[in-house]
Amino acid sequence: MRILVSNDDGYHAPGIHALARAMSALGEVIVVAPEQNRSGASNSLTLDRPLNVHRASNGFYFVNGTPTDCVHVAVTGLLDPKPDLIVSGINNGANLGDDTLYSGTVAAAMEGYMFGLPAFAFSLTAKDWSHLETATRVAHDIVAYYLAQPLSQPSLLSVNIPGIAYDSLAGWEVTRLGKRHPSSPVMPTHNQRGETLYWIGLSGSAKDAERGTDFHAIAEGKVSITPLNIDLTHVGQLSELSHWWGSK
Repeated sequence: MRILVSNDDGYHAPGIHALARAMSALGEVIVVAPEQNRSGASNSLTLDRPLNVHRASNGFYFVNGTPTDCVHVAVTGLLDPKPDLIVSGINNGANLGDDTLYSGTVAAAMEGYMFGLPAFAFSLTAKDWSHLETATRVAHDIVAYYLAQPLSQPSLLSVNIPGIAYDSLAGWEVTRLGKRHPSSPVMPTHNQRGETLYWIGLSGSAKDAERGTDFHAIAEGKVSITPLNIDLTHVGQLSELSHWWGSK
């Protein structure tokens, strides 16, 4: 079992070191991660320049690109044989609801999933790596469970872990994505030349946090496991749109 580990916080981040250690008990681990923090990079690929791949003294590969770049390079050319499983994280902060659209952590896992590989994205809801040991144990347990009882098709699972002690967890729950309110407005500032610059505002609060959502599970101290799909087709509008062409 070859396990590719990546993230969006960069190859120095405590979360990826903890995740690599956890996965090493389950198979051969290869780490390919961004050279620096690329949080919020989503599924972006670097197409305007070639990418450099270097190897750190601890054996981790690091790439001067995005999380998606890392997995793409690893699966399509860097690694031989290819990995059997993709594991991304452990992210410094939650990836709940709409966060998944922006998350580099989820994007790294999604890139592996698009190549037909089972993939997991692990996020610790607490910032500053508080209770990282809890997330590490959960990541190990979930991947071990999957290996013992694999799903019938390749899966993409986004897993959020509460920032609490392991023994305080209220269990695991399979969830759907909730939704957030719109983000806060951008925050203007000025540089030394008087030019206006803008910081992206903070994420909005939960709008849909009903029972069954990832937000609700986390609020109850449960690990949230959300199966994701990448088909963005708005099926409900197919029939309505077809009438446009029928009227021509």
